[in-house]
Amino acid sequence: MRVGLPAMLGQLTTLIYNIADTFFVSLTKEPAMIAAVTLCTPILLIIMSISSIFGMGGNSVIARLLGENDNKRVSRTLNFCMYAMAIAGIVILLAGVIFMQPIAKLSGADGENMAYTCDYLKYIFLGAPFIIISNGAVHLFRSIGFIKESTIGLALGNSINIVFDFIFIVLWGWGTAGAALATSFGFFCSTVYYLICMIRAENMGNQLIKLSPRQFAPNKGMVFGVVSIGIPGALITVLLSVSNIVLNNFIGIYGSDAVAAYGIAYKIDMVPIMLSVGLSQGVAPLVGYYFGAGQRERMSRIMRTATLYGILLGAVFLAAFWLLGTQLAGIFLHDEPLIEEAGHFIAVLGLSAPMLGIINMVTSYFQALGAALKSLVITVMRNAVLFIPAVILLNSLWKLNGVIAAQPIVETVLALVCLLMYAKDCAANKAALVHQS
Repeated sequence: MRVGLPAMLGQLTTLIYNIADTFFVSLTKEPAMIAAVTLCTPILLIIMSISSIFGMGGNSVIARLLGENDNKRVSRTLNFCMYAMAIAGIVILLAGVIFMQPIAKLSGADGENMAYTCDYLKYIFLGAPFIIISNGAVHLFRSIGFIKESTIGLALGNSINIVFDFIFIVLWGWGTAGAALATSFGFFCSTVYYLICMIRAENMGNQLIKLSPRQFAPNKGMVFGVVSIGIPGALITVLLSVSNIVLNNFIGIYGSDAVAAYGIAYKIDMVPIMLSVGLSQGVAPLVGYYFGAGQRERMSRIMRTATLYGILLGAVFLAAFWLLGTQLAGIFLHDEPLIEEAGHFIAVLGLSAPMLGIINMVTSYFQALGAALKSLVITVMRNAVLFIPAVILLNSLWKLNGVIAAQPIVETVLALVCLLMYAKDCAANKAALVHQS
């Protein structure tokens, strides 16, 4: 609970700012603007996924090194991850500004919402370095025990984002550009906070933190260790974004109103998704630490408890979405047919909520153990092997309702696969221990 709850609260504040973006944009009563924010969400997630390469990868490596009591390699790994994220952010900024129009078209923008989509993307790309550093630092801070600081940084950035959402969108009327500018400014503020925390900790003699460029001395083993775990973690978000882009293009067949209704439903469905992700990511360093320390029984108990919490949490949201889906949609939409459609989408998407506790926890388990290939298999199965074909097939069978139903169907199948993979891995670990003894 001590490591899981702060991570969940951090994800919750991220979700609140994300919903605030949509809420303030929805006050314009312009479905094309809501659709533009929906279409840009996968692009923002792809930028965030870059941070996962070095944030989640570094988190896994550092947690295991701490379990082995190797503080010198911990500080070098942390230093490498911070500088690598800064460099990656600058590259994304330049590429995004140059290729903004093609990216907008790829995301599903059309003549009705193209201008709004580009307005949003412009400021998101300008803030890319801060988006990447801020999101990566959250994972790195948790790995070295800065749990409180990681949560405060998230809450600070997201709170600032919400305040400036109101100023830029409601007071100044900047629409989607204001939403994106507020987002980037919030991540800038949280980045500054994280850097201040690290500088202060280093000045107080913390041996795990060395920010000097002179300490930037990555070797092949360090880079491979971080990237081999981080890339599967990043691919979770990248492939999720790709599958969402495919989904948005299929929903776009039915018009901007359908995209807007789905956009609202998806934002609300992000509540159980983000809380489940927060729980699994918060517990992951603990799993990695006990694995590195050889305490397999404690690691197994943590997995069982965290997975049970995740399933129960999802069941609560499933019930809430079925009972209150239409009322939740009415907070953001003002047209009665759109509200009814979004409420139906919320109820259908909620069917997958209990499965998230299994999928996210098993994925984090393999990442924490350094089993990059297994976590990658789960990611590829969900977003490529199962989801995209399911969208195509169900769209041909049941049109828009089939497209929306793809998510709960795929995640139910994937949850069963994850349980089988975890059981097989546990059996292999027990057999290895018996052989060693």
